[in-house]
Amino acid sequence: MVFGWKLHGDGRTPPPGEVVRPDERLSWPRTAGIGAQHVVAMFGATFVFPVVMGLDPNLAIMMSGVATVLFLLIVGGRVPSYLGTSASFVGAVAAIRAAGGDSATVTGAILVAGAVLTVIGLLIHFVGGDVIHRVFPPVVTGAVVMLIGFNLAPVVATVYWPQDQWVALATLGFAVFCAVLLRGFWARIAVLLALVFGFLLSWLLDNTAGKVTSVLPGQNLLDASGKPCTAEGTYCVATAFPHDRIDFTSVEAADWFGFPSLHGPDFKTSAILLALPAVIALIAENTGHVKAVAAMTRDDLDPVLGRAIAADGVGTALASAVGGSPTTTYAENIGVMAATRIYSTAAYYVAAAVAILFGLCPKFGALVAATPGGVLGGITVVLYGMIGLLGAKIWIESRVDFADPVNLVPVAAGIILAIGNVTLDITDDFPLQGIALGTIAVLVGYHVLNAVRGPSGQGGGVIAPTDRAAG
Repeated sequence: MVFGWKLHGDGRTPPPGEVVRPDERLSWPRTAGIGAQHVVAMFGATFVFPVVMGLDPNLAIMMSGVATVLFLLIVGGRVPSYLGTSASFVGAVAAIRAAGGDSATVTGAILVAGAVLTVIGLLIHFVGGDVIHRVFPPVVTGAVVMLIGFNLAPVVATVYWPQDQWVALATLGFAVFCAVLLRGFWARIAVLLALVFGFLLSWLLDNTAGKVTSVLPGQNLLDASGKPCTAEGTYCVATAFPHDRIDFTSVEAADWFGFPSLHGPDFKTSAILLALPAVIALIAENTGHVKAVAAMTRDDLDPVLGRAIAADGVGTALASAVGGSPTTTYAENIGVMAATRIYSTAAYYVAAAVAILFGLCPKFGALVAATPGGVLGGITVVLYGMIGLLGAKIWIESRVDFADPVNLVPVAAGIILAIGNVTLDITDDFPLQGIALGTIAVLVGYHVLNAVRGPSGQGGGVIAPTDRAAG
């Protein structure tokens, strides 16, 4: 089933205990209302992460709608899902840009990762889902998700937070307040509420306290003599200067209607290697999403697991091919389904259509791009930390035994390599760094140690924490 939804009952809100299945719908006005809820649920992260990655938020919003339609078509309407911007590539993008890569390099690396994800999804479809657990067991998947999140800590500390530390602190506090004290739907959009709060606070401070003095990334670079940097290779120093927290110049100049700016990808091996570890995180996210939807709808969705993963790969590759952001299935929208017990894919088509229309409004994109750095500083503290702790959640739910040195040692090494952004220079032009190096350490280390240990399960003299304590 792709289109042609059956009307559930009389089309009104289902009675207690009943659910609206993926191939059903309520009346179209109510379906539009549910679709609007899905838009709000995905909206915050879908445009925050492109801003963080330095990509066009308008294009990201529009391509998320396109990717969602493709996803629903590929899975035959069996897995209700919205494909918003993926956070799994944020660390890789930060590393690529730190190495001098531009947006074309970023999207080229993401496109290759999307293609790899598509191939893995097709392999899973024909071979079976068990291959995921053999190659990417929970201890490996959790470690990769964790190192992707925690590798981003220096970005908060050096890029966003210093731009306006007090606004960042206030935004962080508000986000924590919303996430902990609010309930239901409002708790799920805590990040969006914090962004609005930070935006309003910055506007208020601009009009009462005046300008803030701080360093803006890539701006006001001076050489040793105090003059603006012009020559490539000149030693430059970023200097603080007074500026408004919010600059609406680009918002005023933007049109109300128009296509987002597109650009083609550029492929560099070093950048691609940085982006590939995110594929493991996307496999984990998509698998978890399909399992969650299967549990809620009481359907056996294992036969479409491979198609769902491949569909996300197609969405990511297509979006990045035109300069957009990577995609993934969104847990925020699972929350909407759990709260409403309405799993109709018709609502997701409505949400996708709304997202495409938003993407065709350049003024909206300019407003998003005007988000103050201090606001992003407060939000990214929460977002990056939550990404990292999702790895710990995978470990806990899978009951990973860290008394086993085969689990403990490669994970410990990989996480430190990633968080410390350690570089291994294979050749002068081929470095492995941070997330890529940490992922290889975890993945290769785990499987090699398992092979060396053999079926007996006896480790090779490595002392686990429990052994050390006993000694």
